[in-house]
Amino acid sequence: METKTKVWLAEDGKPIIGAGKVKLLKAIDEERSLRKACEKMDISYKHAWNVLNKISERLGKDVVTTVRGGKSQGTFLTDEGRKLISEYEMSRKFINDTMEDEGSWENIGLAISARNKIPATVIGVESEGLVSKIRLEIDPSALTSIITSEAVERLNIKEGDKVFAIIKSTEVLIGKEMNKD
Repeated sequence: METKTKVWLAEDGKPIIGAGKVKLLKAIDEERSLRKACEKMDISYKHAWNVLNKISERLGKDVVTTVRGGKSQGTFLTDEGRKLISEYEMSRKFINDTMEDEGSWENIGLAISARNKIPATVIGVESEGLVSKIRLEIDPSALTSIITSEAVERLNIKEGDKVFAIIKSTEVLIGKEMNKD
């Protein structure tokens, strides 16, 4: 048995975009034509326009723009449309990573299967964009783990912290006991 999730972005409780609408926006971006995007996705042109209008209405900004006539004609994503895709994909990745991260399950009171949980001290933190490199001292040697910068921020990892190196067959995770005030 496995856990499945669905992700969508909403404003004031009203859905703006989910996987299907993201797929439509990406098809428009690739094809540079709403008609071709509709053919590619096997949906009607009218349905696609209704979807785009509803997204724009709920967002309060246009997600596509249309240029008529000439060589540069077509339907194109606006910066807002690209931003929406990016926000959706980041949310989707975060949910997927959380679902796969045994440490996240432990945080909500579920046991993890990883038995190789080794106490360590953080001796270095290098953040670069979405990923961070964490150097751990595990007496008598050191170990490096590459994790998301978001995880570093969420766990408030800094030099000198006492953490756990959680060894999986394919990666080294980092866990930290959080103070419960």
